Amino acid sequence: MKLLVTGSAGFVAGYLVQELLAHGHEVVGIDNYSKYGRVEKSYDHDPHYHFVEGDCKDTALMKELVEDCDQVVAIAAMIGGITYFHTYAYSLLAENERITAATFDAAVWAHKHKHLQKINVLSSSMVYECASRFPSREGDELQCPPPLSTYGFQKLACEYFAKGAWEQHRLPYTVIRPFNCVGTGEQRAKNEKEILSGNVRLAMSHVVPDLVQKVYKGQDPLHILGSGEQIRHYTYGGDLAEGIRLCIEKEAAVNEDFNLSVAQSTTVKELAVLIWKKLNGDRPLSFVSDPAYAYDVQKRVPSVEKAKKLLGFEAKTSLETTLDEVVPWICRQADLGNI
Repeated sequence: MKLLVTGSAGFVAGYLVQELLAHGHEVVGIDNYSKYGRVEKSYDHDPHYHFVEGDCKDTALMKELVEDCDQVVAIAAMIGGITYFHTYAYSLLAENERITAATFDAAVWAHKHKHLQKINVLSSSMVYECASRFPSREGDELQCPPPLSTYGFQKLACEYFAKGAWEQHRLPYTVIRPFNCVGTGEQRAKNEKEILSGNVRLAMSHVVPDLVQKVYKGQDPLHILGSGEQIRHYTYGGDLAEGIRLCIEKEAAVNEDFNLSVAQSTTVKELAVLIWKKLNGDRPLSFVSDPAYAYDVQKRVPSVEKAKKLLGFEAKTSLETTLDEVVPWICRQADLGNI
């Protein structure tokens, strides 16, 4: 297929575009480099990848790019770590709504007047921000209170865009909810606010790169946000890319929503111990708990059965294996001042 991928210079898209090209698809990418600035990707010179530097809010440009595409993969958004949610609380809502509306306007047009078959929307595990049933199944986002963060609320709104475009315009969709993507390629955002965590300044506010930096820079005792008992499902970017590709390709994914995640729960403290051992061996580890942020959800556990049943998808890469790749990369980027 020929696919339009928005936000193609971003973190998750870096894994996805490579996956799509490897499976014979043609990819048109659009990004305005607003997050990291200009970045190089391994697939930049692939003959089946066509990149356009532009703004996804430009509906005319989006129509031009999508007019001969089979599907859209809507990834572009303002996104960051937990401090980002606070610092840009309004912009996350306003800017991402504009991006979403322009993308859907172009997709609806292309479905009516060209041959666009479907839009794939990258939502977020944050739609389950206020969930009380675990593991959280697809559909629970409609039963629990709406997300408290503007980011989570807007991601839920993206899902309603998809439902509305189907109801009114019969544009088929798939809603995709990745859980805690971990991998290489994430760098210091241009507009990320620096914070002091113990004696280390950080600009990521994503738990894996932040913990790796602090351990690598010799912080001892190690500062963590809150109790460290927060539960997450850290999922390798390559596995997520496979899951997203299956959402694009499989007929069973049409008008469905999927949690894409590893099945294994991990607390922040357990994650910190894994990272500590990779860099410090058996040296004793002690913690200092810093005040948590308001949107630091204590428990986020997905059901992964639907993706397994309908897509045949399982995220199989263990956190230990993922960290074998990611920890050395983050250390190198810290040395280079990129993170």
